[in-house]
Amino acid sequence: MRITIKRADYERMLAHALAESPDEACGLIAGDDSEDGVREIRKVYLLTNEDHTNEHFSINPREQLEAVKDMRTQGLKPLGNWHSHPESPSRPSEEDIRLANDSKASYLILSLMEEDNPVLNAFHIENASVEKTIRKEELVIIEEEENG
Repeated sequence: MRITIKRADYERMLAHALAESPDEACGLIAGDDSEDGVREIRKVYLLTNEDHTNEHFSINPREQLEAVKDMRTQGLKPLGNWHSHPESPSRPSEEDIRLANDSKASYLILSLMEEDNPVLNAFHIENASVEKTIRKEELVIIEEEENG
């Protein structure tokens, strides 16, 4: 699957992750799945990590509910979630894999391990009967066209 995210949304995620560091930052992503197989992220939600740790995250339930209500109001589809890895690479940890229970979701991971080179990757984690299959998804950061 190919996923697109606007540069402005990526920059908001990065700023939130840096502000929350050394704790993991987290949030939700919403948008549309097009017929040509492209998943377009149209809105990024910056939410609170209730665990306040650098090893895992739990999204604030009230904020999650508000985000889902906002998605419905705006006609957006929930596409998955995102979180940062302040001290590790942009790939799912064992805990990320274990807790990935939505096989339709995209999981975005933003690594801050190299301070001058943040890395954002997207993953699809498929629930199988015995083990989970992890597949890296193509992620494209798109520049927004200037109007006028």
